[in-house]
Amino acid sequence: MIPLFHDVAPLDQRCYESYKMSEDLLMEHAALGLKEAIDQRATRILIVCGPGNNGADGIALARLLGEDRCTLYLPFGAKSPMAKLQLQRAEALGITPHAQIDLNMHYDVIVDALFGSGLSRDLDEASVTLIEQLNQLQGYKIACDIPSGLDLDGRIRGAIFHADLTVTMGGYKEALFSDNAKDFIGTIKRANLGVSDHRYEVESNTFLIEESDLQLPFRTRANTHKGDFGHLCVVAGKMPGAAIIAAKASLAFGVGKVTILENEPYEIPFELMSSSHLPTAIDAVCIGMGLGNQYDDEYLTQFLLQHDKPMLIDADLFYQSITIRALQQHKSLILTPHPREFTQLLKRCDLADITTAQLQEQRFHYARLFSERYPDVVLLLKGANPIITHANHTYIIHQGTPALSKGGSGDVLSGMISALLAQGYTTIDATIQGALAHAIAGRNFHKNNYALTPLDLIETIKTL
Repeated sequence: MIPLFHDVAPLDQRCYESYKMSEDLLMEHAALGLKEAIDQRATRILIVCGPGNNGADGIALARLLGEDRCTLYLPFGAKSPMAKLQLQRAEALGITPHAQIDLNMHYDVIVDALFGSGLSRDLDEASVTLIEQLNQLQGYKIACDIPSGLDLDGRIRGAIFHADLTVTMGGYKEALFSDNAKDFIGTIKRANLGVSDHRYEVESNTFLIEESDLQLPFRTRANTHKGDFGHLCVVAGKMPGAAIIAAKASLAFGVGKVTILENEPYEIPFELMSSSHLPTAIDAVCIGMGLGNQYDDEYLTQFLLQHDKPMLIDADLFYQSITIRALQQHKSLILTPHPREFTQLLKRCDLADITTAQLQEQRFHYARLFSERYPDVVLLLKGANPIITHANHTYIIHQGTPALSKGGSGDVLSGMISALLAQGYTTIDATIQGALAHAIAGRNFHKNNYALTPLDLIETIKTL
């Protein structure tokens, strides 16, 4: 896991105070980090700098590269003390800012050092136009610290620089892993600012999940039987196909037995069991996918309230009031809503009455708001980068691909997480490991990314 930070300015300040490092010294290392990211074969490098310290990083980069390789452009001048100082140094070495960009010029590299993580307002018209012009230029695009136009809450403030590479300074910012940012950050590289990572960073409660964190449910004992690997019950409803997909995914992900709980007889695959009531010997319950809204609270009570087994709730149940009772009663509970479902849950919990668009603009905020109310509950808010919250901690899964944007993918995810629940994983570990494996399985699908089906995904799970 990699610690993430909302803002690294306090970490920079800590370097000044605790390690006797200057702002100038950190900036020099930032410029070196940018220089290392530029191919040595690049001879035409455009560096576009803003008026503040992000721009100062870019000016320092121009000095390191030299006037023969780079074109320096300062559309808004140099205003911060460090920007002015760096400009004086550059000019003393013969590097003179250009009056405008030649939009017909081919550049090998375009460096965005306009605003970085200091942006706290909507961009004005001139800034929007400039960023749009930079995006139209051909060449490899590098963002300094954070693509200009993205703020620290992960929102796009009018326009955003389309980076092929983001060289982020010192520590990883959580804004880089917002859904809004996913199409614009490119590859992320962290620049060392002259102090080791563990010295630079402080304790964080937000983490980026890495592929190396994956712990699959391999069976390490030979003397076993199916009961050793858990019994999962999946509740079927109006659209039983969703429950069947979840059940098949859970079986593929290691659970020993799966029972489909049905209110009416369905044709189910032969490898699954079925029942009209909740069996006594179970280890976990998975409910919500394809359930519909035709079942009353009396029918749902047996599945939601009359047991103390770990449970995953998904989909249609976020529109029903009985889910709030389950939140209040159950300690071992996982919720896996997509954005619109989560807005309904927030409304039912009297936490917020917002649109899906408003939620997507502040996903971290509302996920944490819910977690503050229900710290024992694990929330997985689906999206391009799913957010997981539990006990004042936030985890981000960033390995997913557009291939997973297909009906039934979420049912596979529910089945995978529930399979781990039934096998004895804690609610938070089951969610992290299930979501990570789900994302990697989608990435490992080697056919056209528009072609992935839930059954393809289940087959890919088997080869992780």
